[in-house]
Amino acid sequence: MASNADLSQFLRRCRDRIDPRSVDLPECGAYRRVPGLRRAEVARLAGVSSDYYTRLEQGRDITPSDGVLEAVANALRLDDAEKEYLFDLVKGRPRVTRGTPPTVQRARPGLLQFLDSFSDHAAFIVGRRGDILATNHLCRALMADFDAMPYRERNLTRWVLLSPEARELYMDWEQIAAEATAILRLDAGRHPDDGRTAELVGELTMKSAHFRRWWDDHRVFARTHGEKRFNHPLVGRLTINFQALAPPGDEDQTLFVSMPANDRTSQEAWRLLADWTAPGADPRTGDAPAQGRGM
Repeated sequence: MASNADLSQFLRRCRDRIDPRSVDLPECGAYRRVPGLRRAEVARLAGVSSDYYTRLEQGRDITPSDGVLEAVANALRLDDAEKEYLFDLVKGRPRVTRGTPPTVQRARPGLLQFLDSFSDHAAFIVGRRGDILATNHLCRALMADFDAMPYRERNLTRWVLLSPEARELYMDWEQIAAEATAILRLDAGRHPDDGRTAELVGELTMKSAHFRRWWDDHRVFARTHGEKRFNHPLVGRLTINFQALAPPGDEDQTLFVSMPANDRTSQEAWRLLADWTAPGADPRTGDAPAQGRGM
């Protein structure tokens, strides 16, 4: 197991957030120097010795079994994404040989064909570290024209954190940006030696105070579904529902599909957006294509 500060900080923050009154432990006195659980208390809940857990949290040279890691995850009340992150930090993934040029990730052909089949939904494919691999026209109209950006800027996390347009677009920008940071943290745990991830983290650390704070929180998050509220420059306010579809056999690519919420405002805004941005529409006037106007 590689000793690293990420593991130590992650475990410490996870035990700090647990209210000691919520766990079934003997009373150990009223005065506590830590906000959450002590190391010895986590060890007791996990069924390991205090010394063993301390060495684990310090990233020392030990090799815990899967059963021990499961017990620690349960003691710390980790969700699925956090548990995956813990296993990645402790067990590690195959490391990239130094000097090996990074492989350019491309959208899986079958997934790309699936994306192209959506005409009434906004859809895009996300790869490693949040890179945008492909979009359809409604996605570009709803969010941004990632295809027109320089290759290294086609990254969802970078766009959310650094783009003024994203701040204006998302009504809950701070929540969206914090979640994007947590998703990047999870991906970084999967691929600890990825040079482009390190480059992205470095850029965001330099340019965004919000990112620095959220990155230091060591929160991890897996986005599978939900809703987002937009204040779109063309059609105004609308809410969308999205689903994440991960193809079997490739955990590094995800297809996101978005559709309008059921309320009337969102449905009408979506129809306007689809009409005004359809292929053949005049972007200067917002006129829909001729066939859309019954001509």
